[in-house]
Amino acid sequence: MDVSHDVHEPGPARSYAGTALEIRSLPGRPGIRAAGEINVITRSFWEHALEELADAHTDISFVELSDLMSIDVGGAAALAVTAQRLHTGRIVVDRPPPELERILDMFWPGLSMIEVAGR
Repeated sequence: MDVSHDVHEPGPARSYAGTALEIRSLPGRPGIRAAGEINVITRSFWEHALEELADAHTDISFVELSDLMSIDVGGAAALAVTAQRLHTGRIVVDRPPPELERILDMFWPGLSMIEVAGR
């Protein structure tokens, strides 16, 4: 199972069993862009990208999700845990699928290290 995951350089998306995830670095600002689906099949690649994001984090990191079709509770949990582990600053999540905000509100209400923008 090989799903595209390259936070440093853009790469092609690969799909498996109808599931695809593409993660790329954001040009001109610190962060990543994810497109496709985050679920049990692609979650390890998502978690790895979030680890790299946290390692490079200084004050604000951006996670652009406008092309993300869906994210499951495990993917939302990985994002929340990553944000909670940051020593300073926050993660700005831009245009996520609607379920992400609902999941965050349900399980991590008031989590100030994540800002949802561009709804």
